[in-house]
Amino acid sequence: MNRPPLDYLIDYLRFPSISTQSNHKPDMEACATWLVDLFREMGLEAKIHKTKGHPIVLAKSAKKAGKPTLLIYGHYDVQPPEPLAEWTTPPFEPTLRDGKLYARGAGDNKGPTLAHILGTKKILEEGELPVNIIYLIEGEEEIGSPNLEGFIRDHREELACDIIAISDTIMPANDWPTLTYGLRGVAAMELTVRGPERDLHSGIFGGAVANPATAAGRLIASLHDEKGHVQIEGFYEDIRPLEKWEHEAFANRPSTDTDFLELTGSPILWGEDGFSTFERVGARPTAEINGISGGYQGEGTKTVLPREAIVKITFRLVPDQTPEKILRLAEAHFRKHCPPGVTLEIEHGHGGMAYFSDPTTRYGVAAKRALKTAFGKEPALIREGGSIPILHQFHDILKTDILLMALAAPDVQAHSPNESFPVKNLESGIRLHQEFLKELAAC
Repeated sequence: MNRPPLDYLIDYLRFPSISTQSNHKPDMEACATWLVDLFREMGLEAKIHKTKGHPIVLAKSAKKAGKPTLLIYGHYDVQPPEPLAEWTTPPFEPTLRDGKLYARGAGDNKGPTLAHILGTKKILEEGELPVNIIYLIEGEEEIGSPNLEGFIRDHREELACDIIAISDTIMPANDWPTLTYGLRGVAAMELTVRGPERDLHSGIFGGAVANPATAAGRLIASLHDEKGHVQIEGFYEDIRPLEKWEHEAFANRPSTDTDFLELTGSPILWGEDGFSTFERVGARPTAEINGISGGYQGEGTKTVLPREAIVKITFRLVPDQTPEKILRLAEAHFRKHCPPGVTLEIEHGHGGMAYFSDPTTRYGVAAKRALKTAFGKEPALIREGGSIPILHQFHDILKTDILLMALAAPDVQAHSPNESFPVKNLESGIRLHQEFLKELAAC
């Protein structure tokens, strides 16, 4: 049945496909089934592959010799919608306002992925695909893709392709064609600072035993100097310097510091001294405190000396830095700076390497031409601050490069209340997919 593209997206967004919450397992399965039904309606071979977690959807066209093969990756799982009170309309009741469709998962990643799917649908309605195509849509990206690497290894022959395309990155400005050639990596760590065996009365015991919350604060303060430089010994030693053309690309981004500041709601921009805003978030590593807890958190005052404090940290990494080394250096730093009177437990979390690709290859040039045709202007070349750790598994197992073509607007509010996706980006994404397939066929 032929329906407007927006109708498909509205149906897709109604699924509360929250991968991190076990009570939504039936919704995850229903969403995967919806995708399979859509692919089959289009005439593609499609199947649900069960994993130890949530299912993976795999769809493909009949493979024809002499045509390049494109693999499109995306994810149908979404972040939890909380805090619910901050949503203007319910997160799983898609609502159109001022040209944007508001719902959890609209920009990350259902809208961009569906644009690629509907682009193929439109081509098939008019004739034959100019390339062979594979869709791999997973349901665990928001929880670190724990089962995807094994799936790629087990199905590497079935997934063999010439190039991979992903639209799970952000444009630097609204409606601006974008080829992201680099993403930062990530390394996570959690510190637990322990003191007394229970919370103590801060009047009776304060000043006689060490306070874990104070000790945690001192550890946090040891991370940076007053100019924003990370103080971990050896933290910067493996960084790959920027090429001349990269400096030019950063300087020519179609957005300004003012635009960026407006998105944050912060009073000023601040970061590592000696670098521009976009160099800081795209090409420099960082150490960020993601959460602090310990002691009384309720209303009013409770005069306790807490038994423990917890600090959650992530490091964003750039090419040639490895999560293992950074976590090792960070652990040595925190143990060296741990104040007396407390014990320090350190747990290493997930990690992923930075990704870097050359935008001047024949496929990179094809992507830039398609972006220009679809959007009517020269595409921006950017390095983005976020991370997609699975990129390295794709690259290493399938031995192919990855093109990151952004379709989400900078104000999409991914992971936040009132997430949205512009309707014009859905339409532009469908055009981009069609143009990209033509360009690939001509390579």
